[in-house]
Amino acid sequence: MTIRLYDTDARQIRDFVPLTAGCVSIYLCGATVQAAPHIGHIRSGLNFDIMRRWFDHRGYDVTFIRNVTDIDDKIIQKSAEQGRPWWSIGYENERAFNDGYDALGCLPPTYEPRATGHITEMVEMMRGLIERGHAYEADGNVYFDVRSYEGYLELSNQDLDDLRQPSGDNETGKRDKRDFAMWKAAKPGEPSWETPWGRGRPGWHLECSAMAHKYLGSAFDIHGGGIDLIFPHHENEIAQAKAFGDEFAKYWVHNGWVTMSGEKMSKSLGNSVLVSEMVKRWRPIVLRYYLGTPHYRSMIEYSEEALREAESAFARIEGFIQRVIEKAGAEVAPAAEVPPAFAEAMDDDLGVPQALAIVHTTVRQGNSALAADDKEAAVARLAEVRAMLGVLGLDPLDPHWAGESDRGEDLHGVVDTLVRLVLDQRQSARERKDWPAADAIRDQLNQSGLVIEDSPNGPRWTLGPR
Repeated sequence: MTIRLYDTDARQIRDFVPLTAGCVSIYLCGATVQAAPHIGHIRSGLNFDIMRRWFDHRGYDVTFIRNVTDIDDKIIQKSAEQGRPWWSIGYENERAFNDGYDALGCLPPTYEPRATGHITEMVEMMRGLIERGHAYEADGNVYFDVRSYEGYLELSNQDLDDLRQPSGDNETGKRDKRDFAMWKAAKPGEPSWETPWGRGRPGWHLECSAMAHKYLGSAFDIHGGGIDLIFPHHENEIAQAKAFGDEFAKYWVHNGWVTMSGEKMSKSLGNSVLVSEMVKRWRPIVLRYYLGTPHYRSMIEYSEEALREAESAFARIEGFIQRVIEKAGAEVAPAAEVPPAFAEAMDDDLGVPQALAIVHTTVRQGNSALAADDKEAAVARLAEVRAMLGVLGLDPLDPHWAGESDRGEDLHGVVDTLVRLVLDQRQSARERKDWPAADAIRDQLNQSGLVIEDSPNGPRWTLGPR
């Protein structure tokens, strides 16, 4: 029952040993709310939702923190361009992110702190770092002295002599160009807060060090985020926190990107696919299947074809579930435990692709049981399938997804009435043994995108793959 995770810092898969027995503490770098989310943004939250669900299934008490960066250069720039308050832009997009997380079935975090709600904690951390000789004030800015911390760049495995530190506007007074800003002096018209070093606003990295300390203490189990955050963000978080005296994160876990044409999906490249638009075109549970079933460390190359394949694969699972429920005449509860092979795959660095293979194998076994009219075996396989899908957040019978499969509840009744009329014609043809006419009706329905299956309770229809 040992869970193993790839630790970016150790560059290897390690046995997970919690700091506190039976508990796991996770800090995930969440949204920078300068714009609405695309599916690349949501993938990170979804991957760590699966991690959180697996720890919960294994009996851990999980504390899951996902922050919100509600102030940064791009938010301020948009505020000036649009003539809107910075907080209005941030809050609107924060709501859009939460709508996206919810649409794809992500459980809410234990706490979801905003950067601007933790200025006091940031000031306290900066004061402590200045007193310890790791930071200094210059022209109203506060910088971290990277040469003062011996372990700097160990996470990203870079050489300090070759470092090119990203810098923002107005970062004056640095002793070394590689030093990074923890606090930025206020510019005219910008939002700002009072500090012992003058009015200003947070640098990007300081907020997470301060909030992780507040909510998880000086040491916690897992810090997560996208691979693009390894440097500079996570590297600078480590430097601040450890120089302050925290042990900080014991494991570092990073997820891969969603790419288009080999490039990271991002708004700056003009290749983003907004979640709000995607859920209009695809069922949210299918999007979750598509984004959540590849291994979290792998890259996902976005394509319509890949989404259609995901839709078809998930439709096979749903079809099995529906057939067994019809056979059983009642809903089948999830099994208390998942199959051992599924658990083994999930314990091995959250091996969702291997775990999903067990799901599909179990579905095939269940279909074979149905074909053999073995109701007991079919029900047992469905219980296992529901248990496994529950861990992945993909159980279509879960209340979260209730009614979701209809793809438009208002139209479903109308379509059902029309299809039933055609199916009645097909049934009349079958009763008079006019098999060519019956088959022709079925073929026409299939061509229109409907899948017709004959069940003990009569024919039923579902929407087929696009």
